[in-house]
Amino acid sequence: MRKSTPETGATRDTGPTGQVGAGFEGRLGEELAAVVAGARRRAFRDGDRQVDTAHLLHTLLEADPRARAAIAGGPPQVARLLGYLAQRAIGYGVQWSGSVEDSGAVPRMCPRDGDGGDGRLGGGALSGWSPAAAAAMGGAIARAGARGASRAEGPDLLAALAGDPECRAVEVLRRAGVDAELLVAALNGEMRQESTT
Repeated sequence: MRKSTPETGATRDTGPTGQVGAGFEGRLGEELAAVVAGARRRAFRDGDRQVDTAHLLHTLLEADPRARAAIAGGPPQVARLLGYLAQRAIGYGVQWSGSVEDSGAVPRMCPRDGDGGDGRLGGGALSGWSPAAAAAMGGAIARAGARGASRAEGPDLLAALAGDPECRAVEVLRRAGVDAELLVAALNGEMRQESTT
């Protein structure tokens, strides 16, 4: 079942009883929630049926200074990444038009409050999300939990995106010269430093 939120008119996945649980949206920090909303708008504007990992990466890099700072090549490489992502509808990325992103990643299971413990991300399949994007959101939430945080933040999502070698976001990272494995290692090193301080 889907409900419309009065403030935005956007729909949210609901549990079998029709009640909106915390779902993954309740486990996102304020900045990351804005990134998710922006990725949904971007997918809609692009005429895509689903939010994919490239939509998430594009919006994350535009909105989160910590995500941009994690890119080893600094501002020039971030600009290159954003250039590739901006060309999605007219150049690079056209091959994705009308197709569903499925990198083979399986969405992580994240129990919701009040869902009877079914453990499905967002109360079931995330409508309007590619399997890879849903897996990245689950990975971001799991990473936040591993560092002892109740809400996922931009670096959590960046690490989850870069950790799926078959997703569109990593394809763009590679194209722009970013080593996704080194990016994940750097973000994981940052996580270890955070948890020991």
